[in-house]
Amino acid sequence: MANLLSSRYKKTGSLYGLFFLFNIFMGYGQLISDSILVESHYRSFHFNKPAPASIRESLLFVMHGSGGEGKQMLRHTQLLEALAPKENMLIVYPDGYKRYWNECRKLSTAEANKIDINEQLFFESMIAYFHKNYGIKKDQVFAAGFSGGGHMAYKLALTMPQQFKAVAAIVANMPDSAYCDCTEKRIPISVLIINGTEDPINPYNGGEMFVNNASFGVVRSTESSFRYWSQLAGYMSNPVEKQLPDTDTADHRIIRSYDYSASGKPEVNLLKVIGGRHDYPHDIDVYEYVGQFFLRQLHSK
Repeated sequence: MANLLSSRYKKTGSLYGLFFLFNIFMGYGQLISDSILVESHYRSFHFNKPAPASIRESLLFVMHGSGGEGKQMLRHTQLLEALAPKENMLIVYPDGYKRYWNECRKLSTAEANKIDINEQLFFESMIAYFHKNYGIKKDQVFAAGFSGGGHMAYKLALTMPQQFKAVAAIVANMPDSAYCDCTEKRIPISVLIINGTEDPINPYNGGEMFVNNASFGVVRSTESSFRYWSQLAGYMSNPVEKQLPDTDTADHRIIRSYDYSASGKPEVNLLKVIGGRHDYPHDIDVYEYVGQFFLRQLHSK
């Protein structure tokens, strides 16, 4: 235990490290792993145990990329986890089926896609689980994903928009309609997109994409993905554009934000990471930004 705590503290090197240690010693904050039987497959997920008598109203799914697993995402969400108790939010890290998601890319070679794993039922079951056991509100559910997890976030927005308040897709573009095997409900929803202009895997300007040298078909450009959600929400004018502070000049990247927001409409936000690749930009903590975006949707009218 001492070695575990020491490595955790060194890794964080911040007030969050102290927050994490305090939770451990108080008997909560430890990682819980559980599973749900979904059509003959046990699907697993992970979350930090809430403090006794604490309130958790909102539910946020954070989804790993292709070939990953849920627990790996914890290394990226330290600030988001520190924010969660203050905002009555519970963060859950589900596992894809055999490390992959059955998302909307028709040509995906993942086993999850080949046997058509029922992701909608998996997420519906997790929402019911956390509603029953932790009292989360079913109208305060969010999802964010990186790479393949971002494609899964798009699938949730396309096929289950009534059950999600907002989604965030990081380094992921929507499949071109000819390469999409999801039935789109075309219901407006708040969407955040974060893409790098120099991404060698998820092409910013669209085109054919490859995973492990296998073609996953053609994806839309980032602007086309952004336009899909903004037009669906009823925005026709130009978005509000601003440049975010360049807090890490050594990474030779800058972030421009393009945002649509209006009373009574879902917010649609694009972060264009100029010079960004298939990774996280350094100028912001991506998941803290995601959390703040989601919180705005709760507080908007």
